[in-house]
Amino acid sequence: MSKPINLHEYEQQAMTLLEGPTCDYYAGGCEDEVTLRANLQSFEQVRLRPRFLVDVREVSTATILLGKPLDSPILVAPSAYHGLAHAEGECETARGVAQAGSLFTVSTLATRSLEEVAAAAECPLWFQLYVYRDRSVSERLIARAEAAGYQALMLTIDRPWLGRRERELRSGFGVPSHLSMANFRDVPAAQNYRRAGPNALPDPKADMFDAGLTWESIAWLRSVTSLPIIIKGILTAEDAVLAAQAGAAAVVVSNHGGRQIDGTVTTLEALPEVATALADSACEIYIDGGIRRGSDALKALALGAQAIMLGRPVLWGLAVAGSAGVADVLTIMQRELQRSMALCGRPNLASIDRSLVRPSGMLF
Repeated sequence: MSKPINLHEYEQQAMTLLEGPTCDYYAGGCEDEVTLRANLQSFEQVRLRPRFLVDVREVSTATILLGKPLDSPILVAPSAYHGLAHAEGECETARGVAQAGSLFTVSTLATRSLEEVAAAAECPLWFQLYVYRDRSVSERLIARAEAAGYQALMLTIDRPWLGRRERELRSGFGVPSHLSMANFRDVPAAQNYRRAGPNALPDPKADMFDAGLTWESIAWLRSVTSLPIIIKGILTAEDAVLAAQAGAAAVVVSNHGGRQIDGTVTTLEALPEVATALADSACEIYIDGGIRRGSDALKALALGAQAIMLGRPVLWGLAVAGSAGVADVLTIMQRELQRSMALCGRPNLASIDRSLVRPSGMLF
């Protein structure tokens, strides 16, 4: 196979390499997958308004997130079970992220422990947290993340119950026996989570994660860590305001890649109201979902995002070419963003604002 030149080609090649149930797990959404498709399509409904005769001999994608400088706002979103795509799992992903000079958010449901990932490569790391029903388990995870040098905690809030993912049900997806939830090696009951069989989609009352979280739970989280807290799963202005009031350093506008509830607003549709709600706040705004081109990233930045998080495309790169594929996916996106900025007359991220975009369609 020829080397992919864009993220779509990475996906096409990955689909030929991965086993069917793994493809269904990685690529699928919930129920009719309306939101999954709409996430992608929403970027087609926004048009760029380029400005010319601007000096773009030098175009910089450099940014500062949570006080730390980065070469690009293109980051790696948390996703589970990288071991399905590569034998080295999240460790191999981390090596690719380091090669690209990006940042990696490691999932609670990783197939390599957070310590193993931290030791694998020199790249900035955030840790994504699902809160276990036994809070002491989560507190141990947080302490381990701090000790391993992770720079922030990302709390996912849009999974009180697991969405009904019908592709997975049809294909019989389950985590293979040779893979484990590496961060829960001290919790034997967790090792049967998402195994194939009748409990592949867990009963909410038997699920190991806490469906009783409320906004008051953020105070508990702040009491057990000194790390900045990022809240992932924001789709409304109301929740954005509550997140900022609860002390979140950042929010991620996310609908879980269309995997939780079908028919929600897309992330790009939700972004403007979240940005407006947080306009006077120090809370940063990131976005994921449906971003496949640098021009998509540019549209999201124009509508108020400060960083772009890639989930599935990183898995495609990992499956196709390991760490080199991960690095290439991130580099392709960064270079496409840089080129789109140049062609729109925006030499740096500070020059990007809402005047750059408008809805599609004729306006009179």
